[in-house]
Amino acid sequence: MDLLDKRLLVLAFIAALGYAVATIGMKLASAQWGLLAGMLILLGFYAAMQAEITLMRGVELGVLYLLIIAAESLIVLGYAFAIGEGLNLRESLGGLLIFAGVMVVLD
Repeated sequence: MDLLDKRLLVLAFIAALGYAVATIGMKLASAQWGLLAGMLILLGFYAAMQAEITLMRGVELGVLYLLIIAAESLIVLGYAFAIGEGLNLRESLGGLLIFAGVMVVLD
């Protein structure tokens, strides 16, 4: 499977989205457990698991996790900003290093 294959990018995004949804569920559960929080956690991890199993058949593990972590970071940071929990300058610079690493791998 070619690294820039559209299927790979879609599956990596689905895995990242699954982890992000689970993270949002955990954030909700940290305030108060409820059905919505539990369902987000379960569905998010299930989607991530299914996408990753498929991806692992043809993608190197290191590359796979860099792609997923970068995409998940964007989604979760967007949610964090939406609920008023942004990053300071130092944390933002650290986040940029994640994306720089992905660019090096994809180049």
